[in-house]
Amino acid sequence: MSKIICSAAIRGAHKIVERTEKKYKEAIEKWGPQQKVEFPNTAYYLPIIYGILGIAVKTLGDMKPVLERCRTLLPPFVREKAWLPYLGPALDAGMATFFAEEIIEAIRYLEEPNFYTKTEEPKDGNIWLGAADDTVLRKRGIEFVDGSAPGFAAIPGAAPDPETAAKLAQELQQKSLYVFMCAEDEGKRFSEQLVEKGVQIGWPTRLVPFGPDISAAVFAVGFATRAALSFGGMKPGDYRRILIYNKDRIFAFVMALGEATDEWYANAAGAINWGFPTIADSSIPQVLPTGICTYEHVVSGIPHNQIVSKSIEVRGLKVTVAEVPVPVPYGPAFEGERVRKEDLYAECRGGVTAVCEWTTSKPLDEVEDGKVEVVGPDLDDMQEGTQFPLAIVAEVAGRQMQEDFEPILERQIHYVINYAHGVMHIGQRDIAWIRISKEAKEKGFRLKHIGLIIHAKFHEMFGRIFDKVQVKLYTKEEDVKKILEKAKKVYAVRDARIEGMTDETTDTYYSCTLCQSFAPSHVCMVSPERTGLCGAYNWMDCKASYEINPTGPNQPVEKGEMIDTKFGQWKGVNDFIYQASRQKIDHYNFYSIVHDPMTTCGCCECICAVLPLCNGVMTVSREYMGMTPCGMKFTTLAGTIGGGLSTPGFVGHSKYNICQRKFILGDGGIKRIVWMPKMLKEEIAERLKKRSKEIGIPDLPEMIADETIGTTEEQILSFLKEKNHPALKMEPILGE
Repeated sequence: MSKIICSAAIRGAHKIVERTEKKYKEAIEKWGPQQKVEFPNTAYYLPIIYGILGIAVKTLGDMKPVLERCRTLLPPFVREKAWLPYLGPALDAGMATFFAEEIIEAIRYLEEPNFYTKTEEPKDGNIWLGAADDTVLRKRGIEFVDGSAPGFAAIPGAAPDPETAAKLAQELQQKSLYVFMCAEDEGKRFSEQLVEKGVQIGWPTRLVPFGPDISAAVFAVGFATRAALSFGGMKPGDYRRILIYNKDRIFAFVMALGEATDEWYANAAGAINWGFPTIADSSIPQVLPTGICTYEHVVSGIPHNQIVSKSIEVRGLKVTVAEVPVPVPYGPAFEGERVRKEDLYAECRGGVTAVCEWTTSKPLDEVEDGKVEVVGPDLDDMQEGTQFPLAIVAEVAGRQMQEDFEPILERQIHYVINYAHGVMHIGQRDIAWIRISKEAKEKGFRLKHIGLIIHAKFHEMFGRIFDKVQVKLYTKEEDVKKILEKAKKVYAVRDARIEGMTDETTDTYYSCTLCQSFAPSHVCMVSPERTGLCGAYNWMDCKASYEINPTGPNQPVEKGEMIDTKFGQWKGVNDFIYQASRQKIDHYNFYSIVHDPMTTCGCCECICAVLPLCNGVMTVSREYMGMTPCGMKFTTLAGTIGGGLSTPGFVGHSKYNICQRKFILGDGGIKRIVWMPKMLKEEIAERLKKRSKEIGIPDLPEMIADETIGTTEEQILSFLKEKNHPALKMEPILGE
């Protein structure tokens, strides 16, 4: 390894550790060793230290042995005339750097609680997001597992100018990569350059401004380490397997922009431990032999118009980008983009204008593949700021096409439209909301391109089940209203089909093992009255998914002989679970939270927990960040039971499942719910009212406490007594 690089990395590590020791001493003098420290809302403490050393840093005092470890890792400075094998000492220096920088950042959270937004997007003039919490990790981390995010670029420094920064960011986004940003070069920062050019930054657009200093690099490496712990099933302290997992599974690289400091070199040496190479635009020394990284370790002097492709090559990344015929950049990274009012050219919005999206089957001879028609005014015929009606009708035909597949394809319209830069899509069916920006319109985007996107992506994703698709877009109000009336009848029939089905009258259930890549023993079983706990799959969806992909994660399961009517257990289901869980789980119950409940993975929309004092249960959705009456936040609950475990007293479930007839029916059903976050209660309000009437307690929603009442059992108990909640009169939920 280059003597120059190793010398600089070791010097940088010494500087960072010395700075950390000084900061630690000041913190101890001010707060004492018992002062709690954390990266907010995470069960992984300081994740690099926790993952590599197995040390859970909970207090300032817990940092002392870590700093002592940093000192033992720090190699002596490289001598001018004495030759040494530099790679090992440099890697040790890099590891010490990351341990020290995590301590620096943890103390910063203590000293300046509002320095980081602790949100997914910038707010109130502050763009620095800080460490990703566990909600972000589970939401975004799964994309690294399923391949929708092939990797990430960690960018310290800044481009020569904002225009170059915007071009680089867009190129990385088009390749579906995340971009993690930190540090400065000559007073400039890549993230601030993007803001100057009006580029939206934050987790939704995959352009993540972690922090202004090089020490914020630990948030990127910490995210990768947590991915190994959460999704790879690695144990804290098993550093070798964690590092190998990252080299083989998390395809990240450092794209250094600007002149490297000693501290940058130290961080780059640290990243090599994880198998993450550095590709630089400046003329720093190169480290071309392979060894720790897949290919070269450090490559430099790369022009900006080549640096993205060179980085992908050096990291060994395989990026597949489907060609979509639109005049704007296109890819999943643009899914979270928002078109704000000041940037808006035109929009359609369900509830304000007539809108619907409808996928329907047609005979083969009635569909011309690739045909896109706009019936009515297109954007050129609309004034800026126009709110227009829109009906999107995708007509598909094929020998393998079935009516059951229609909603599966229809649901994808949201995603495929949203991938277009400058086009925002929210909702579905008749509540869809589409905004098109001025920039997209200026680049040539028109309504016909929505049809071209649907044609291209439907063929890419579902080409094996149909032969042709044509798309018609209607923008005359009278036409849209006629189509909306037809579509609503179809929506109602679809909903009634699943609502009218029962578990008793259905012999075949469907498995879902999609999440086994990060919860190896988890087997989700989907029945008509128990949707998948991620909220993405009901029984009809799984049936269609199986027919589309017979070897996929959704397999038919003959439920077989009934073992337990009350709690919902069948022999055929148990046999399948035992095999699919690799002999880890031999049975579970569909309708109970107390008695051998279904296994839970980290993707569940909600987690339900028993509240013994209230003789009932609470449920919390992942969007709620606060404390709950069971004494744990959602992130802690998910980290505790979300690894594919069957945990009596806790169970994961979907939002939709709450109002299904069999929801924890063996333990008393929906009458047991005594607390849920206000935001969740409002989201399911109409279905909750309907289900409450069905069980003869129409005012049940008003009896359920939320965080405005309290977040402990003691706080909500008096409210439940005042409201005469039915759970208080039921038999003990945990038995005598």
